[in-house]
Amino acid sequence: MAWKKLGLIFAPAGEHPWMVSHASNPTPEPRGDDVIRVYFGCRDASNRAHIAWVDLEMGNAPRVIRIADEPVVAPGPQGGFDDSGTSMGCLVQDGDRTLLYYLGWNLGVTVPWRNSIGLAIRERPDGPFVKYSPAPLLDRATCDPYTLSYPFVARDNEGWRMWYGSNLAWGSHEKDMHHVIKYARSRDGIHWERTGEVALGLEGGDEIAVCRPWVEDRGSSQRLWYCHRGAAYRLGLAESRDGRTWNRVPLPKELDVSPTGWDSEMLAYPARLDHRGRQYLFYNGNGYGKTGFGVAVADAA
Repeated sequence: MAWKKLGLIFAPAGEHPWMVSHASNPTPEPRGDDVIRVYFGCRDASNRAHIAWVDLEMGNAPRVIRIADEPVVAPGPQGGFDDSGTSMGCLVQDGDRTLLYYLGWNLGVTVPWRNSIGLAIRERPDGPFVKYSPAPLLDRATCDPYTLSYPFVARDNEGWRMWYGSNLAWGSHEKDMHHVIKYARSRDGIHWERTGEVALGLEGGDEIAVCRPWVEDRGSSQRLWYCHRGAAYRLGLAESRDGRTWNRVPLPKELDVSPTGWDSEMLAYPARLDHRGRQYLFYNGNGYGKTGFGVAVADAA
C-alpha cells in the first residue's frame, strides 16, 4: 500500500484576529457528501491558540470551501487552565452529541508550560461546542505530576479508552522533557481512571517525546499513528493486540519529510480517516503547524 502526499491544504493568512498563524493538530470530521471538516489549532497575535475549522471538498484534489467565522473553543479566563490557549485533541460521537477533547495551555515560569485536558460538548451536529467545565477533565496527579498533552479517545464494549501524553520529567527548556503516551479508562467519557500506565515509551538515543496518538481499530488488532522527536518531529507507527502494549513498526517511506517545501523539516500530529474507499492522513509540517496542514492518501486497506 503506497501513500501519496497531496501537498499543503491550508495555512492561515490572517483571516481573523484570532487566526493569524498556524493550523496545528488537524482533526477530520465527515460532514456528508464529499465534505470533510478539519478542526485545528490556530494562533492570534499574542500566540494564544484557538480551535477553528475549515471545510474541505475532497475530490481528487482537496480544496477549502469554507472557513470558520469564529473559534470553536477559545482560551479561557485569566487564571483558568486554558487561559494561554486551546489545542485540538480528538472528536468522539456519543449518540446525538459530539465530545471534543482538547488541550488547555498555561505558560510556566520555571518550565515552558503546564498543560491539562479539557472537554467541550456539541449537542447537535450544527450546534456550538460548549465547555463542559471551567476546570480540566484531567490535570496533574500522582501518576501524572508534570504536564499532559494531546488525548485520543475511543469507545469499546467495555466503555471508553484514552491515550494521552504525559511528561516523565520536566525542566527549564523544551528539550528537557521526557514525554510518553499513557493509557486510561472510563465508564462515561467524563470520569477517568489513571494508573500512570505507559502505552508507548521512548526508544532511547536522542528521542525526547512521543505524542499526538491516533488509534486505528483494525478488528483483531489496532494501529497507532503518532509523532516522535529528537531534533525534529517525524511520524511513527505502532501495532497492538490490546491497545495497551505497542510495538513500533516501519513507517511507509512516502510519509517522510519532503526534499523541499513546507514539510521538508518535520512531520507531526497525524490524524487518519477512511473516506469513500480511500485512506487519508492529515498532518503538519515545518514549525509545529506554522506552515499549515497537508494530507496524504492511499487506497483502502
